[in-house]
Amino acid sequence: MKLQNVVPWGRNLQEYRAMGLFRDEDLHKKILGCGDGPASVNKTLSQMGVDITSIDPVYQFTREQIAQRVQETSSVVSEQLRLNSDDFVWKNITNVEELISLRLNAMEEFLEDYETGKIQGRYQHQELPKLNFNDKEFDLSWSSHFLFLYSEHFDFAFHKKAILEMLRVAKEVRIFPLLTLENVKSPHLKPVIEFLNKQEFVCEIISSEYEFQKGAFEMLRIVHV
Repeated sequence: MKLQNVVPWGRNLQEYRAMGLFRDEDLHKKILGCGDGPASVNKTLSQMGVDITSIDPVYQFTREQIAQRVQETSSVVSEQLRLNSDDFVWKNITNVEELISLRLNAMEEFLEDYETGKIQGRYQHQELPKLNFNDKEFDLSWSSHFLFLYSEHFDFAFHKKAILEMLRVAKEVRIFPLLTLENVKSPHLKPVIEFLNKQEFVCEIISSEYEFQKGAFEMLRIVHV
């Protein structure tokens, strides 16, 4: 991955809760976040005593490099949001200004925590579909705004391998959202569920209270039988 290809976009714990990725009953679980990026969720949960590890290819870069990329892209992303505000649902987040503030605050929290978190092993440069963890090392693994969302970039084979790898290292997997960037159901969703149902897994689509991308209010939950 090249740094110039990274568009930082950090989310906070409040959003992870609303999406259904994190619940109060998960406080005592060992958690793996796949593709968390420059989000503040790891810092917040760690301060609450939760055992959480986040992986992302962006963690190969230094704090200064990521901070510079945030600065380079924030104004462009903000302008695009203002121009395309009608494409989003302003329910959980009420307007563009609030969204930009939430994102920048989340990324600032991440940057403040990043170097300490890397030393502690909470931020690791790893990426799907191959993870360097033991079988069932985690109770829960999630993917926020990566799997299914980028279906045009990653094919069915990648999704199958990635989800199976998450299920190898964790007892439960949660994925949000289930739409592509074009606001349509991912073409990989149905075949992934059909494949997993033939294995020793149970899949459940759960509606959440979170909707920002139009129609993106469902999460896929997968557990071992």
